[in-house]
Amino acid sequence: MTRIIRSLAEISARYDALFVDLWGCLHNGVTAYPEAVAAMQTYRKGGGTVVLVTNSPKPRKGVAAQLGQFGVPEDAYDAIATSGDSARAAMFRGVVGDKVWFMGEPERDAGFFEPMEVIDDPAPITRVPLEEATGIVCCGPFDPLADPSVNRPEFLYAKQKGMKLLCANPDIVVDRGDVREWCAGALAQLYTEMGGESLYFGKPHPPIYDLARRRLAALGKDVAEADILAIGDGIGTDIAGAMGENLDSLFITGGLAAGETTDGDQPDPERLEAYLAKKMASPTYTIGHLR
Repeated sequence: MTRIIRSLAEISARYDALFVDLWGCLHNGVTAYPEAVAAMQTYRKGGGTVVLVTNSPKPRKGVAAQLGQFGVPEDAYDAIATSGDSARAAMFRGVVGDKVWFMGEPERDAGFFEPMEVIDDPAPITRVPLEEATGIVCCGPFDPLADPSVNRPEFLYAKQKGMKLLCANPDIVVDRGDVREWCAGALAQLYTEMGGESLYFGKPHPPIYDLARRRLAALGKDVAEADILAIGDGIGTDIAGAMGENLDSLFITGGLAAGETTDGDQPDPERLEAYLAKKMASPTYTIGHLR
């Protein structure tokens, strides 16, 4: 049974590195959570390493810039691994062909198509209309408030043409402040349900954890699996991914699952137990908010 704790400091000494989710843990899509930032700073001062592992479709430098805008300082983390970078690498290796139909916000997601020096002989990616495409690159919906079903006509056409959909963010929904928005994962889920093939690179899927480990190695850190703690508020992404990677996990109930699990600033034990049973999840620890 998951252990409810009141602060990261209760357990942090037993871990050499943290894989920390962003949205719902360190910020709410608008501003940073001061207690969470302080917890990361304290952990690092004690010798721990913090790798931010996010399903953002942005490259890591775009995420770093966004964190600064939200008020998350650079001394709160050591490295960043993004779903976007993992998916970009696959795109430049040609997994969806070289002519792609792009779904997302052009200005926000422009960095997705920036060259990657780590890819040898990258595919010459061109964005084209759906009728000319060999595959789909999905960073998110055109309208994050619109039901994903509005894309059924385009998805039906793409499925009939045998196109693969590259999903740069497996999250289904996210809360931007008090507004819940659809993410790329909801579109990929719909495409799969319609009989199409979706390719995932963020949590809970292995590629982003491989990237996070490479980020650790690049810092000169050789950390055993048993010494890594994964932290997040997504039961189907952060916690499922940690379970799949055999990592200990800390479930933040005050994020996406707040309405079903949390009373005030801490999880209600009975509601939490029912929720975890329903989701067939078993995080190692649980807390209302990262602090």
